[in-house]
Amino acid sequence: MTEKDILAKVNELVDREHQLRARTEAGELDAAEERRELQAVEEALDQCWDLLRQRRARKAAGQAVDGAQARPVSEVEHYLQ
Repeated sequence: MTEKDILAKVNELVDREHQLRARTEAGELDAAEERRELQAVEEALDQCWDLLRQRRARKAAGQAVDGAQARPVSEVEHYLQ
């Protein structure tokens, strides 16, 4: 996955977030379902941003960017814990 691919995925996820919020406002989606789906979108976004940061750090360190791997949600969501 290239940096361009990661950024395209980020844009896709942000669009999905906006769609969910619009559907909730239109009464097409209940608040509980919105929360569940938004959580999944936010977790996927966090994974994308983490992967992008890894790639950029590897590049800055003179390492191969392809060595960066998407980390599990459980790891990405709990950095500070």
